[in-house]
Amino acid sequence: MTKTFTPARPIWCAGCGDFGVLQALTNALDELGVPAHQRLVVAGIGCSGSLQNNLPCYGYHTLHGRVLPTATGAKLANPELTVIGVGGDGDGYAIGGGHLVHALKRNPGVTYIVMNNGTYGLTKGQPSPTSPAGYGDNIEEDLDPIMMGLAIPGSTFLARAYSGQPAQLLRLTTAALQHTASGQGMAFLEVLSPCVTYNDTYRDWRTQVYDLDAEDGYDPGDRAQAFVRMSALRAEGRLPIGMVFRGQRPALEQDALNHELPPPALQDVCAAQVRSGYGAALQSFMR
Repeated sequence: MTKTFTPARPIWCAGCGDFGVLQALTNALDELGVPAHQRLVVAGIGCSGSLQNNLPCYGYHTLHGRVLPTATGAKLANPELTVIGVGGDGDGYAIGGGHLVHALKRNPGVTYIVMNNGTYGLTKGQPSPTSPAGYGDNIEEDLDPIMMGLAIPGSTFLARAYSGQPAQLLRLTTAALQHTASGQGMAFLEVLSPCVTYNDTYRDWRTQVYDLDAEDGYDPGDRAQAFVRMSALRAEGRLPIGMVFRGQRPALEQDALNHELPPPALQDVCAAQVRSGYGAALQSFMR
C-alpha cells in the first residue's frame, strides 16, 4: 500500500536561506519537465533534512551523513530516476565527509545540494566544519569543500551559489540537474544559506561573495586555473560563487551496470534469465 502526501509547509525560521534553495529546486525541476514520480530527493539530518517534505517527489530521510551512499544506490538501482541529495554542512562535511570524497571520485549520476550555514542550526548553533575561526569556541580553519572537490580528479561539476542571489541560484541548480541528466555524473552544488537564528551571515556574505561567472577570462573547464583562483580569492577573504569547475566523464552507472539486463529495480525477479542468479544468491545465505 502507498499513500500520497501533500507537500507540507516548511518549518524553517522566517528568512532562512533554505527557502531559496527549495524555490530554486522546485522551479528547476518544473522548467526541465521532470515529473514528480521520477524525482527522488534523499535528505540528511538537520534543518535542511526536511526539504523533501516540501515539494512533490519521492522522498527518503537517511541516517546521519548517509545521503550520498543512499542516493548512489538508488541511482544504480534505477538510473531512470532523477536522484537529488540534499543536506547541511554538518551532515555533509562532518559525519558524511568521507562519503563526499568517495562520491566525487566515483561520479554517480546524482545532484548533491548542500546548504551551508556555517553552524549546527538544529542543535542550537555549535560550530560546524565550515565555521570560521572565532565563531563560538572554534579555533580551527574552516573547510572549503569546493576546493577539496577540485583536488579529486573524478569530480565533474563543482559550483557554489548564495541564497541571496536567487537568479544565479536557479541557473546553477538547473545546470546541475542538466549535468547529471546528460550522463556526466555527479553535480555538487554548495549553497551559502544563512541561519538567521544562530549565524545570520546575510550582511557579511553580501559583501564577501565574488561572482566567478562575471569574471572575464575565467574558464570553468580548467581545473588547475580554478584551484589557483579559488586559493587567491580565499586569501583575500572572498567567497567565490558561480560555476567553479565543469568537466566531462561518464557517470558511474554507465560502467557499473550490466546493460544486457534491466536495472535492478526494474527487473522481473521471476524472469528466466535472472531466476538462476537469484536462486544462487538465496542459497548462499543458507550454507
